[in-house]
Amino acid sequence: MTIPFVDLHAQYLALKDEIDAAIARTINNSSFVRGPDVEAFEAEYSELMEARHTVSCANGTDALYIAMKALGIKPGDEVITTAQSWISTSETIGQHRAKPVFVDIDPVTSTIDVSKIAEKITSRTVGIIPVHLYGQMADMPEVMAIAQRHNLWVIEDCAQAHLATINGKKAGQFGNIATWSFYPGKNLGAMGDAGAITTQDPALARHMACFARHGGLVKGDHEMEGINSRLDGLQAAILRVKLPHLANWTARRRAVAKRYDEMLADIAQIKTPTEVAGREHVYHLYVVETENRDSLGEFLKTQGIPTVINYKSALPFLPAYAHLGHVPEDFPIAFGLQNRILSLPIFAELNEAQQDSIADAISSFYGVVK
Repeated sequence: MTIPFVDLHAQYLALKDEIDAAIARTINNSSFVRGPDVEAFEAEYSELMEARHTVSCANGTDALYIAMKALGIKPGDEVITTAQSWISTSETIGQHRAKPVFVDIDPVTSTIDVSKIAEKITSRTVGIIPVHLYGQMADMPEVMAIAQRHNLWVIEDCAQAHLATINGKKAGQFGNIATWSFYPGKNLGAMGDAGAITTQDPALARHMACFARHGGLVKGDHEMEGINSRLDGLQAAILRVKLPHLANWTARRRAVAKRYDEMLADIAQIKTPTEVAGREHVYHLYVVETENRDSLGEFLKTQGIPTVINYKSALPFLPAYAHLGHVPEDFPIAFGLQNRILSLPIFAELNEAQQDSIADAISSFYGVVK
């Protein structure tokens, strides 16, 4: 059998009647840009994430761009971020004509190594953007302690970490602003691009809402020059259907990950993810490490099992950042991992028979008899 990497159709079928009704309602109301479902989703998301304010926008990349704009980033500023993430985290810094300053990753969690942040701070540093990579939170208490000592703002990139926690506190509860992606494959995914920003600060929330809507909250009343980054009504209606299921989907992802841990434990060549004590991983991705990454991936493909490399290159070594002149010795952990990581299929609907097939195929590749 062929196993999908993420089965979006299975999720749709489980909620088909509700989603179809929500789409039909939006079409009947012609509420395609903002409208009642957008406003309701913002309120419901704020409640779930324990945020005073949610500002919806077109996608998670825009969320980062808008957040930095609201915090007053200027050309020539420096922003510290992780060496391992999707390029949205760093490209939005550059779009403000500021400089991304990369920090190597923790070898256990693949999130930013907090012990290396302070040495990267200069007189031009204005903020830190930690990324809760793969669904496990960065060490936010230490990030915030560093930020407070140096008077820096913090944006939490929560694109992969819906409902993740550290010491019981949810992702998005630490920094000045948190940004979210609802790309279809995310733990909470729309049926197209969608994003949001959360904050406890009403002034920041109002500024970001204005900026994302051509600089004004009332049509034709432009308080500033802004951009067009609005969540459309169809996506908001779909997200409202899915939102009440997020906690159960998260529990299911964690159960799938735990079963992977147990099934792969006897394969010495595979290193499974580590969940740090006090942190609740939500497993947007289940990423293993192995020296045989490429050959394993090719073998699994022949068995009808897709895999993904998240990500093929650490950020400092992308062509986009060649001008910064980084060498592997600058980020030894991130550089070493980029040729070892492989993401296995994980989604709430993954059943035991499918997971058995994946684990059996990996065992067969390494000659491990179950």
